[in-house]
Amino acid sequence: MTAGQPLRAEPPAQLPCRGGPPALHASVVPSYPPPESEADESWVWSQIKAEARRDAEAEPVLASFLFATVLSHPSLPRSLSFHLANKLCSSTLLSTLLYDLFVATLSSHPTLLAATVADLVAARSRDPACAGFAHCLLNYKGFLAVQAHRVAHVLWAQGRRALALALQSRVAEVFAVDVHPAAKLGKGVLLDHATGVVIGETAVVGDNVSILHHVTLGGTGKAVGDRHPKIGDGVLIGAGATILGNVRIGAGGKIGAGSVVLIDVPPRCTAVGNPARLLGGKKGEHVMPGESMDHTSFIQQWSDYTI
Repeated sequence: MTAGQPLRAEPPAQLPCRGGPPALHASVVPSYPPPESEADESWVWSQIKAEARRDAEAEPVLASFLFATVLSHPSLPRSLSFHLANKLCSSTLLSTLLYDLFVATLSSHPTLLAATVADLVAARSRDPACAGFAHCLLNYKGFLAVQAHRVAHVLWAQGRRALALALQSRVAEVFAVDVHPAAKLGKGVLLDHATGVVIGETAVVGDNVSILHHVTLGGTGKAVGDRHPKIGDGVLIGAGATILGNVRIGAGGKIGAGSVVLIDVPPRCTAVGNPARLLGGKKGEHVMPGESMDHTSFIQQWSDYTI
């Protein structure tokens, strides 16, 4: 294998090489969604494999790709590690070394795998364009960027900061998502579309948060130390929003698209505009916007809102 050459896997004999009727017994996909208690690694992995078999039968052009990335692997961590290694490798950052790094990190930190599963479920349940778990695993760069960040964050905590920063640089270059390895991300995080997302060094993102494209969680440019936003659980941040400084967005908060937020946002409140102003939450509302993906209810509720 030459430097920078991607990892390879030979296609199996049983996958179709020509068109024809699909083998239904191999392409049945389990029903979705399962009870929350069953949405674990084994269930999600079986779903991914079933979807990959179905897609390989329906589109033989993809058969070798789906075998190499999914069907040839015994587990979700190995499939994810293989795919990430091939995405992020370069002529000087070898795919084999990245694969070993990802597998070792995921194997030694079970909480990372639990977060990966939660991220997959988040994309599948919140994004109506998500065609399946396999589609997210293979094609959603926001998901892949978050998983690479989780590994980089472990490296940062271990003091392997040069490697963590090199990984951050490759993720930014390949996926157009720039998350500092010291930033802390919860589980069930969705970067929807993901292009242009920037998250600074001391930022914290809670569980079940949804962030759209071109969002910045940054510093003000003057402060040092703890200088980046803290995002509570269940927050929804609209496209193009900018949140600057060591401000707190409370649990269940919502940031309107294009807003510039320089102040704290209380739990279950909405911030809109530039500079952002606060709107109260809807009475009796218990659904977290980060999960409901409701971007527009505040416009209907406050008729004086203008862009």
